[in-house]
Amino acid sequence: MKHVRKLLLSGACALGAMTGTAMAQDCEIAFGSVLSLTGANAAIGKAIGDAGQLAVDQFNEAGGAAGCKVRFVLRDDLGQPNVGVDAAKSLVEIEKSPVILGAISSGVTLPILTSVAVPSKVTQISCCSSAPSLTALAAEGGTDGLWFRTVPTSRPQGIVMATLAHGSGLKSMAIVYVNSDYGVGLARDFKEAFEALGGTISQMVAYNEQQPSYRVEVNSALQGEPEALFLVAFPADGATVAREWLSFGGSSKLYLSNAMRADEFVQAVGADLLVDAVGIDNAQISGDSVTALNAAWEERFGSAPNGPGLHSMYDATAVALLAMEKAGEPSGRAIADSIRTVTGGEGEVVFPGIKGFTRAKALIAAGAPFTYVGATGPITFDANGDVNGPYLIWGARTACLPPSTPGISRVSMRPPPPSRSKRNGREDRSMTGNRQHLRDMNAQFSLDGVSDLPLLMKRRAVAAQAALARWPCRRALRYGPGPGETLNLFPPAQPQGGA
Repeated sequence: MKHVRKLLLSGACALGAMTGTAMAQDCEIAFGSVLSLTGANAAIGKAIGDAGQLAVDQFNEAGGAAGCKVRFVLRDDLGQPNVGVDAAKSLVEIEKSPVILGAISSGVTLPILTSVAVPSKVTQISCCSSAPSLTALAAEGGTDGLWFRTVPTSRPQGIVMATLAHGSGLKSMAIVYVNSDYGVGLARDFKEAFEALGGTISQMVAYNEQQPSYRVEVNSALQGEPEALFLVAFPADGATVAREWLSFGGSSKLYLSNAMRADEFVQAVGADLLVDAVGIDNAQISGDSVTALNAAWEERFGSAPNGPGLHSMYDATAVALLAMEKAGEPSGRAIADSIRTVTGGEGEVVFPGIKGFTRAKALIAAGAPFTYVGATGPITFDANGDVNGPYLIWGARTACLPPSTPGISRVSMRPPPPSRSKRNGREDRSMTGNRQHLRDMNAQFSLDGVSDLPLLMKRRAVAAQAALARWPCRRALRYGPGPGETLNLFPPAQPQGGA
């Protein structure tokens, strides 16, 4: 009976490929996603969901999947593991989704995987969860082959950022990190790499998400007067930590994890205060497959797809849809078993978009091999469901504006040190700011006056804008790839041609 059902579904799939969208309207398959639309990741969650919706819409325009129209069902996990698990159960048990796309935070993804996806035999693909603990679970057989992610593991990020920090001459750093699998793992990797290079970690401070202030954590991290900060956070909380770190006299040399490569983070902190900050993120190689997604995004949303998780979410959704089309049925196990047959193999190359999906469906109907090269470039899943990919280094400064601008003074709420350092016979202001300005500001504000922080930040912003007005260009967040921005740890080759 099961064999007969597969034949009927396969026949429906082939007929759907011939008759197009009209046939796909006769039935509907839910494709479930669990993302953070509120909470610490709210700044990036909606856009990531939009990327998944775009892939589903394009696949439907190409005729649907497995003979049916696909309905994208998005649930909010609030950034909380228990809420994420309940949302995933709803998608599987009520919506009958054969796939769970998500989550963003590894701390939410892992319990969904172990409590819902594996027991229910549902394929789970994450766009954004990079914790190495997920690799370890897969290697131990704990994912039953149902787990995949379209973003590389975070371990290389820590090593790369430690290497960059040490290469810039830093000897002492503090680490502030989100208390989750993602934060703990990345902080540990950075510490091990930085210390192996001869550096010292003065403080490692964990924080809990969605707090109104992180004064206690920031002041703990400032003990020992580190030269710089490695911050592992998500945009909303990361902006709070960064603002308070700078307000309490922390170094402007910030090293930022991938999740903070978002316009919302830069706007919340202020690009003028991030002149010495550098961050890392997963990069997209150049090529037709990437351009296809970028053009479709700009056409629909009127802006470039800037921000973490957009390209990888599109690919997570596209890969699941192609695998379901290949399997011919909305079965979690069948989708998981088909994923590696539509990626990283031989055959004709197909790209993102309606044209690419239409061609892939035709090749499947004809029994011909193909490989999907996605919005992140070529995709090859290893035995643990992981992928490799390039990284980029991003910053909030442009070539025509020097890193340290006279007139943009960092304000400290700590007493100034007793002596001034000298460089080439002049006072060095790149690390400690304008000392006289600090004394003036400290005379005007209480050293622990939290109520004065908004006014202090406002005055700093006004002073920064006045200084920027004197320059012929403005600082803005850059997105790679570009000169000096892309660091290819695992540079894949971009196939030529394709639909």
